[in-house]
Amino acid sequence: MKEIIAVVRMNMMNQTKRALAEAGITSMTAREALGRGKGLVDLQLLQGAERGYEEAISQLGQSGRLIPKRALLIVVPDKLVALTAKTIIRVNRTGKSGDGMIFVLPALNAIRVRTGEDGDDVLDDV
Repeated sequence: MKEIIAVVRMNMMNQTKRALAEAGITSMTAREALGRGKGLVDLQLLQGAERGYEEAISQLGQSGRLIPKRALLIVVPDKLVALTAKTIIRVNRTGKSGDGMIFVLPALNAIRVRTGEDGDDVLDDV
């Protein structure tokens, strides 16, 4: 089983949730998040700041603004990782900076509190 963390634009949340549900992935947690990718940082300014150039340091502070995002936490069986990622990408890809990121991490176990069931039995299974 894997945990998928997807960071998407706030305005894409409803479309993402709907597409995942249509694909059979209904269990998820969503959180508000603030973030930015490397696309917002001028690498020459960053290198200048690392060398101690005050002009670069003063300008670097202007490009580090954090953008409101939505973070989805989804745990799925291994066989649903590709479907989940493809669905998120299909809905969120505009080709512009800020489309989001997807992280896939190992999840050792899942336990349903109400029944004590554990493992893949507690996850969505398409």
